[in-house]
Amino acid sequence: MKKHNFYAGPSVLPQYTIENTAKALIDFAGMGLSLMEVSHRSKQFVAVMDEAQQLFKELLDIPDGYSVVFVGGGASTQFAMVPFNLMKKKSAYLNTGAWAKKAIKEAHAFGEVVVVGSSEDKNFNYIPKGYTIPEDADYFHITTNNTIYGTEIKYDIDSPVPLVADMSSDIFSRPVDISKYAIIYGGAQKNLAPAGVTFAIVRDDILGQVEHHIPTMLKYQTHIDKESMFNTPPVVPVFAALQTLQWLKKLGGINAIHKVNKFKAGLLYDEIERNPLFTTTVPDPDDRSIMNICFVMNAGYENLEQEFFDLASSKGMVGIKGHRSVGGFRASTYNALPVESVEALVGVMQEFESLRK
Repeated sequence: MKKHNFYAGPSVLPQYTIENTAKALIDFAGMGLSLMEVSHRSKQFVAVMDEAQQLFKELLDIPDGYSVVFVGGGASTQFAMVPFNLMKKKSAYLNTGAWAKKAIKEAHAFGEVVVVGSSEDKNFNYIPKGYTIPEDADYFHITTNNTIYGTEIKYDIDSPVPLVADMSSDIFSRPVDISKYAIIYGGAQKNLAPAGVTFAIVRDDILGQVEHHIPTMLKYQTHIDKESMFNTPPVVPVFAALQTLQWLKKLGGINAIHKVNKFKAGLLYDEIERNPLFTTTVPDPDDRSIMNICFVMNAGYENLEQEFFDLASSKGMVGIKGHRSVGGFRASTYNALPVESVEALVGVMQEFESLRK
């Protein structure tokens, strides 16, 4: 039976990435050695790192004056790394969910934190609007896509202060005007590679302005100066990330995948709206994520949740159970998820509806 992988992360990867990485685990670059056992300083792996950084810049159209680094620690380490490197006295944050709250908590250790807006009053089922960013803040931090709640900021904010974004789960899914951001970071385990590597896109002139000591490994400049080779990088996830970037370029780049992503999300949202058994958890279509689509049983059908889950599972749907804080279902439709999988899920929803008539 074909499996349809809707896991929120680690998540579906392109077959191109999986197959090429599997081959490299046996014989990397014709060396007769596994990718897992070669030096990160070898010319073969240095070439991998160089090409991955170059493709990052090419696919995202990153302007001059920015650096791309690959580090460890996941996005959770970036929650502290950002204020360590940028905060002199004050920062501003938008609270749109669990990951934003964790970033806010870390920032409190470094100075004053202003939360300019929050959607916690409605369990984060919308993106706050009409907030004011303090112009004396050292930076403004947003989480663009909220995997747990199914909301997404799908536009580039005009900020009067340096803009920092956690794009762990929607990087490469849509065009982004990089010039509007001071730092973009994210874990790779959603749209890029297996867990174990973290990317950061850093505007070079934003660094070196704080007076406090920054530990060596938490200093962006450390990794920029050594081209992500200050210490041993996670070679397998970096290699896998390169394969995904190559795959994305072969598809036609960001604009091409964005078109596919909007189509996939539209298929599923249309069925949720049409099918009387289900309802979306995010009322405003403008706030709905095209990466993580959350839905629940409609009023009066709540007792059918397990029955639908069992049917979907029997049809090869994997990872559709919603996060415990929201309940219901979550279909993560990342770049690598084929349209066929969304069509299969829609088919199961329609079958379940027919069974209840």
